[in-house]
Amino acid sequence: MATADLTILTLGRPDPSASGYIAAIQRHLQQQDRVKFELHGMGTSLEGEVADILAIVGELHALPFEQGAPRVYTVLKLDERRDKPGQTLADKVASVEAKLAED
Repeated sequence: MATADLTILTLGRPDPSASGYIAAIQRHLQQQDRVKFELHGMGTSLEGEVADILAIVGELHALPFEQGAPRVYTVLKLDERRDKPGQTLADKVASVEAKLAED
């Protein structure tokens, strides 16, 4: 299992708001079952197999073009730990919170 953080930026759009593009991305994610996802204020967190994450990111990158965006800039941070193959995003947060609780 891998975890990822995804941000897709549409450049050259006539409206400064990106919420319409983001909503389309979230709709696409809701219609698939290959990766888990969670929207946050600066992007979307993903969990799943590396191949599935990369495939979904390719699909999501194309969506703004389909909506007429002239340029799309995608940032993907991908983390895969083969020594802890089942580690989730929640596990990562819990690990830091446990260390904070030790203080």
